[in-house]
Amino acid sequence: MSTMNISLPETMKSFVDEQVVGRGFGTSSEYVRELIRRDQDRQHLRALLIEGASSPTTVPADTGYFDRLRERARRTAGNE
Repeated sequence: MSTMNISLPETMKSFVDEQVVGRGFGTSSEYVRELIRRDQDRQHLRALLIEGASSPTTVPADTGYFDRLRERARRTAGNE
């Protein structure tokens, strides 16, 4: 694992320390890694949303579409 040193104003350092203690992280590094993972997830989701919004519509998103989608979700949830 690589090491990265960062400089923070005291108020931000205090905030990180509070988050580590209050949210059960073992170290400030664990907290920062979690923030980075969340940002990666957010960027991935954003890319998927943009890709979906840019793709051509193949089926109208009407009431029937959402009914079928709900039914498919119910079937999938029932198999787990």
